[in-house]
Amino acid sequence: MREIKLTAADGSGEFSAFVWEPEGKASAGAIVVIQEIFGVNDSLRETAQNLAAQGFIAIAPDLFWRLKPGVNLSDKTEAEWKRAVGLMQRFDQDKGVEDLKTTLAAARKLPGCNGNAGTIGYCLGGRLAVMMAGRSDADVNVSYYGVALDNLLPEFATIKAPLMLHIAELDEFFPAEGRDKLLESIEENDWVDAFIYPAAHHAFARAASAHYDARAATIANGRTTELLAEILG
Repeated sequence: MREIKLTAADGSGEFSAFVWEPEGKASAGAIVVIQEIFGVNDSLRETAQNLAAQGFIAIAPDLFWRLKPGVNLSDKTEAEWKRAVGLMQRFDQDKGVEDLKTTLAAARKLPGCNGNAGTIGYCLGGRLAVMMAGRSDADVNVSYYGVALDNLLPEFATIKAPLMLHIAELDEFFPAEGRDKLLESIEENDWVDAFIYPAAHHAFARAASAHYDARAATIANGRTTELLAEILG
């Protein structure tokens, strides 16, 4: 893993992005890995490393840099949880998307990148992945248990690349009413594939989560890898 610096599009400063590269591949697609509310923490770094092991270039930008650079929290203590929620509440999602677009453009130009690049996000990052699908030129986007996606319905109208949604049936941050509203609205959208994981809770694919569901995570991750390999090469 190495750290690079990127310049924000609005000229407000520089932010860090962390890059993991696959071994033994001369050319690979790139994936922008979008953080949860805990920052580019140990869990997200493990996820990025796993993507690199699958043959992709993974790059994770520090999206909280305007609030507090270098956030690395977990959900193991109440204090950390409160800090993470506080950061999320203060976080400007529109500026975050602009930083992700900057990261995406940089990803395409990384040494060894074949020019193809997409995004994958979890929780808050899952929401931002949907926003990237509607606002960026990403070749593919994957959202794991994105929060309150029914509030983003206009974003789905501008999608022009594959978007995969992994939705937990019992996600307390995306209740059934909102989920059903979303599913109805995207029923005719050929760019979007949505999968519901029965009895799964929010963060079911994060191995360190109290709600980790090995079967649901394995199925979701398999679908994700297949899509990313098809689109990114």
